Amino acid sequence: MKANKKKIIVLVSLVVLLAGVACLNYFLTVYKGKSGSATDETGTTQTFFSTYREDRTATRSQEILYLEEMMASTTADEQTIADAKKMYLDLVAAMETETTLEGLIKAYGFDDCIVTISDNNVNVVIKDSDLTVEETAQILSIITSETDYCAADVIVIPYV
Repeated sequence: MKANKKKIIVLVSLVVLLAGVACLNYFLTVYKGKSGSATDETGTTQTFFSTYREDRTATRSQEILYLEEMMASTTADEQTIADAKKMYLDLVAAMETETTLEGLIKAYGFDDCIVTISDNNVNVVIKDSDLTVEETAQILSIITSETDYCAADVIVIPYV
């Protein structure tokens, strides 16, 4: 029983650490995006949205690799493997839903957006400095119709 607790604590600690790195990465990206645009090696200007997506993809890839290692581990107990499988499936489902929501929001005529889903809410960053009430209502309608979240759980952030 003691070994199980230790493994669960390690697993939870690593997930919290990954979440912390993702948050830090996000805030550093936002800061960089407001202080000036980032440029890559070719000199091409990257937008906040493309930089955020690249960072999100890198972070998620690391999370997926870690969870796959946990699931393939021969030393992990059944509960740890089951927890890793659940976290893996939840992560993949969130990724798919975020991509779907981003596509639907863009289909309404918005230039770009980023959707992030957590256990408690959905954050939507829209490339539009002057969101109207009607546009916000459209976004909320998309989110609430495609997910189990209610309008109170959705945070819409216009990106200036």
